[in-house]
Amino acid sequence: MDIIIPSLGETVDEGKVVKWMKQVGDEIKEGDILCEVETDKATAEVPSIINGTLKEILVEEGTVVPVGQKIAVVE
Repeated sequence: MDIIIPSLGETVDEGKVVKWMKQVGDEIKEGDILCEVETDKATAEVPSIINGTLKEILVEEGTVVPVGQKIAVVE
């Protein structure tokens, strides 16, 4: 399953991935925090929506990405 940058507010179009809390190969449970995303207004946590294994991280820390972009894959 693809993990995307969620909508972070009505006027927020993008966010910067500031820190990954999980690494490739980690077992993930629904609700686990995968990363922190910073916007011009706040910092938000991106939780996993499924159980599985973090297969791939597609966006490095410090990268700014638009809302809706795929940032990781959980199998």
